[in-house]
Amino acid sequence: MGGGVSDRKASGESSARTPAKRTAPEARSPASSKREAPKFAKAGKAEPASKPKVGSSTGERPLRIGVSARLLYQVPQELGFRNKNLQYIEQSLAHWIMEHGAVAFMVPAVAHDSKHAARHLKVDHVVQELDALVLQGGADVAPQTYGQAPIDERWQGDVVRDKYELSLLRAFLAQKKPVLGVCRGAQLLNVAFGGTLYQDIPTQCPAAHSHVDTELYDQLEHDVTFLQGSALTKLYPKSSQLTVTSIHHQAVAELGKGMVVEAVSTLDGLVEAIRWTGDAYARGVQWHPEFHHGRHALADSSPIMLDFLQASRAAALVRLEAGREPDPRVPRPPLRLA
Repeated sequence: MGGGVSDRKASGESSARTPAKRTAPEARSPASSKREAPKFAKAGKAEPASKPKVGSSTGERPLRIGVSARLLYQVPQELGFRNKNLQYIEQSLAHWIMEHGAVAFMVPAVAHDSKHAARHLKVDHVVQELDALVLQGGADVAPQTYGQAPIDERWQGDVVRDKYELSLLRAFLAQKKPVLGVCRGAQLLNVAFGGTLYQDIPTQCPAAHSHVDTELYDQLEHDVTFLQGSALTKLYPKSSQLTVTSIHHQAVAELGKGMVVEAVSTLDGLVEAIRWTGDAYARGVQWHPEFHHGRHALADSSPIMLDFLQASRAAALVRLEAGREPDPRVPRPPLRLA
């Protein structure tokens, strides 16, 4: 997430440039479908009787949301995995997705040193089975991923995870499937379109207030301000300023191509949310909406997830209408691996 230096121990920045101009064009309406088709479950807190069933006679199914994995290379001995690597989802993120009626699936990375290479399985095979992607937080984005050298050896980042998540991100967008980035995920989204990051806020933006505190961790809060005309103002029409949990020592510096700023830190103007203006849904928030549950002083996290799931369902229906999405009521033939 650019909040901790790395996931390598158990537990994202160019040279100091002037932050990009913060303007946001009008948001586009999500795609829709005219004809009746096998329905995708509506996002939201539906009553039990109205919840769709997987494989039901109506053909409805919950949206399937892929979540990129966090990678842990140095596992504490007490966990019982000696000389092994772990891939995982932070629980709050999975629950944030699932409480709105979708199903979360972690998409494992196949590392270069794995003894079990998925030789016949391509990224597109994975993307085909899912409706959208969430990039979760975690280790720093490696400076070399956006064409820089580390300004400090502590901020080397995780180039293995960068390559894995960038391949996922690009494949989902190529199929017009929505992508939502959280913390590190928002930073990587910017980098994917040629943007850069501040490798360390205290070093490169000394006038900024503290965006990370190892003692407070997910109790660290500050206000964000939505830019006029941003998509976030439509999701939160009653207020242009909200309190969030934001934990990061890196931040968006130079914007990637087609990226616009949606929100900034109220105290220092650092970028806190971005949106791609291209032909697919791709948005990122620097804060952690998944950590807001049950904390009434913080921004309601539901509008962000509901908007993402609405876009995911609309995109799936468009693919179905165009014949690019398999009918969920028809069994698929087995994948030929020969």
